[in-house]
Amino acid sequence: MDQPNQQIQSELESFREQWRAEVSARSRNSASSQQQQQQRTTSTQGGSSSTITTTVNRPPKRNEFTHRKSGSKTIHQLEDEEEYYQAQHFDELDTSKSVTGQKLGRHDGDSTKDKDQEPQTALDFYEKAVEREASGKLGDSLQLYRKAFRMDDNVDQSYRNKHFPGRWSKPGQTNPSNAPVTVPNTAHHSLDGGAPALSLPDLISSFSSLKIERAPPECEGVAAPPCPISELPDEILIHILRDVAIADVGDFVRLARVCKRLAYLVATEDQIWRRVCLGSEFGFGGMHYHWQRGISWEPLDITQELADSDEIFTLEELARRRQEESRATTNLLLRGLYSSSWLTMFRRRPRVRFNGCYISTVNYIRPGQASAHQVTWNSPVHIVTYYRYLRLFRDGTAISLLTTDEPAHVVHHLTRDNVSLHRGGSGPHYLPSAVMGAALKGRWRLSSAADKNDDDNASGTAGTGASLVDAEGDLYVETEGVGKYIYRMELTFRGTGKAASINRNNNNRLTWKGFWSYNRQTDDWAEFPLKSGKPFFFSRVKSYGLGE
Repeated sequence: MDQPNQQIQSELESFREQWRAEVSARSRNSASSQQQQQQRTTSTQGGSSSTITTTVNRPPKRNEFTHRKSGSKTIHQLEDEEEYYQAQHFDELDTSKSVTGQKLGRHDGDSTKDKDQEPQTALDFYEKAVEREASGKLGDSLQLYRKAFRMDDNVDQSYRNKHFPGRWSKPGQTNPSNAPVTVPNTAHHSLDGGAPALSLPDLISSFSSLKIERAPPECEGVAAPPCPISELPDEILIHILRDVAIADVGDFVRLARVCKRLAYLVATEDQIWRRVCLGSEFGFGGMHYHWQRGISWEPLDITQELADSDEIFTLEELARRRQEESRATTNLLLRGLYSSSWLTMFRRRPRVRFNGCYISTVNYIRPGQASAHQVTWNSPVHIVTYYRYLRLFRDGTAISLLTTDEPAHVVHHLTRDNVSLHRGGSGPHYLPSAVMGAALKGRWRLSSAADKNDDDNASGTAGTGASLVDAEGDLYVETEGVGKYIYRMELTFRGTGKAASINRNNNNRLTWKGFWSYNRQTDDWAEFPLKSGKPFFFSRVKSYGLGE
């Protein structure tokens, strides 16, 4: 009897030991998990700069998966010197799409945060929505706007305070001049002992006696680094700046940020701006006020060129006479409208830009059909976006393209070689440039006094500066059409943003004046309605170079 009892007692004792070990292990695991959770909570509440990512074993929701996909796209934020409008810049070829390509997005941001980062706050969602709306993606922007306002009802005010400080303040409050809070106004604040504020011309003139200063020494007791450009005479320095302006006038203007001496030379050196205006690189020497090519890019017949002339001379002589006529018009406008300032003429006189293309983004709403298997209170709608591209070349030819593909995947393929490659849809369909199969060949020219009607010419005002200003400013583009038709677009130069109310010609925007089709067989004209016609905005593409 004793032996079975001892066996039972030993078995009970071993069971108790196993049970104690299991309970102690469970208590240790529970304590460690609570400690980790407390540490995670503390790091989150403390605003640590490190990001803690936890993995949850659950399938993503549909809207969450869609948001992650859309948030991973790269947004390039269009272009520049305007207050409300910023032009797009296309620096590198986007190879993210393998077949037919799609877009950039607008514009133009100088933000330092990562564009690929998923929005977290209401302001992030609002900024992303503004970018999508600017690039024409109204459907995506609407969803982002809703998310932003659900998180913060006053997110629009936060956006204004961040990007446009002082612009929305009411007059007569804290700042009597209604100036931006970041820029003090010397008219109401005491600066430099209460000295009056200088106008911009006087401020530039005050830089005339300054010299280019060398950089300060890297540390105390060490000689300053040499600055050879500060020792150059003005004649050589101006020659260097002229070469920079001929190579890229944008780089020449940006030299004004280097120092006050260079700012003075950029703003006042009229001989450099004269060379820029008269040259063919960026100025009016490269403008065409007569047709230079046929619609299909074929050379013009000399008999057509001399049809309205009683004199007999060669095509080279005709080109020389037209160049002299253009130079005489330029000199007349310089002395009259532009106050003998070549800089003012370059900024305000209408001209075509060749180092980029003009893009028109069109959005319209199309009613959809309700599902037969689902009860809805209202019918769905579709937001449709398409783009018009217009690239003008120095020889008077043009390319016009209407497509739903987005600019970042189109502008780098908008070349004459790709038009010939995909002519009639014969090119390879798997190339990124296959979108050029729908491109149309064309030609362009600017308006001149010869385009004015007979009444203006009969009134005797055709030779005055005012009549020349009225005659200039329009762009005529003729392109191929479907079959027997030819398309004709008439556009006019307008300013963008705040400059539009001051100067109507700053060459960044083209607005519609008319759009027609011409039947070559019946000699009939028909006008297209411009109900959904949106203006073209210029976007620089660095891969174009000077637009040769």
